[in-house]
Amino acid sequence: MNGPETAAAPPSSATAATPLLAVAGLDAWYGDAHILHGVSFTVPEGEVVTLLGRNGAGKTTTLKAIMGLVRCAGSIVFAGREIAGWAPFRIAGQGVAYCPEERGVFSSLTVAENLRLPPVVCAGGLSEAAILELFPNLALRLDHRGNELSGGEQQMLAMARILRTGAKFMLLDEPTEGLAPVVVQGIGRTLRRLKALGFTILLVEQNLRFASSVADRHYVIDHGRVAEMIPAAELALRRDRIQSYLGV
Repeated sequence: MNGPETAAAPPSSATAATPLLAVAGLDAWYGDAHILHGVSFTVPEGEVVTLLGRNGAGKTTTLKAIMGLVRCAGSIVFAGREIAGWAPFRIAGQGVAYCPEERGVFSSLTVAENLRLPPVVCAGGLSEAAILELFPNLALRLDHRGNELSGGEQQMLAMARILRTGAKFMLLDEPTEGLAPVVVQGIGRTLRRLKALGFTILLVEQNLRFASSVADRHYVIDHGRVAEMIPAAELALRRDRIQSYLGV
C-alpha cells in the first residue's frame, strides 16, 4: 500500500446536476437531546462527499438519520423517493448501506462467513472474486476469524461485505480512525476505485488530508448545522477555515 495520495477530480456538470441524495431541513434527536438543526445538503450520483467536523458535531447522527436509526424530522430524498420515516430495512432495500465506525465484524465468524452473511438486497452486487480483488489482504485471510484481524483488515471487511449486497450508495463512518498511514492510503485507493465502478459515497471524516484525497466536495458540520460547503477545487484556499472547525 504505497504511493502518494492524489486529489479527487472535480465532478462533471452532468454528474453534479443529479443528486442521488437530497437532505433538507433535517432535525434529529437522541431522547430529548436535539442534535441536528436544519441540516441540508446533497450528494450527486457518482460522487464521494464528506461530512467534516469535530467529535460531537452531528456527523454520525446525520448518517443514522439517513438510515432511519434515530428519530428525525425533515426531508430525506433518495433516488427521487422521500425515505424520511422509513424503517431501516426498507431504506437498505433501496440500495443504501451503512458501515458504522465500530465496523460490526462478527468476531466468531471467519472472513469468508462475514463476507457472505449480509443478504443481497438488489441486483448489481459485486462477485466475491471482484471483492477480493479490491481487498487482496482479505483473500489471504479467508479462514481467519474476525477477532484475528488487524483494525485495518476489519475495516476492509466491513466495507467489503457491503459490495455483494447490490447497494450502490455507501454511508461510511470514520473508516480511517486509528489506522496506520499505509492502511489509510490503501483505503483511499479503494474508495477511488469504487467511485470509478459507479458507487456513490457519503463519508464522515476528521482526517482532512485523507478526505481531500478522495472527495469531490466537503460539508462542514458544526454544532448540528451545515457551516460550509467546499468543492474540492477550493479546498486549498479554505483549508485554514476548515481546520478551525476541526479544532486542529
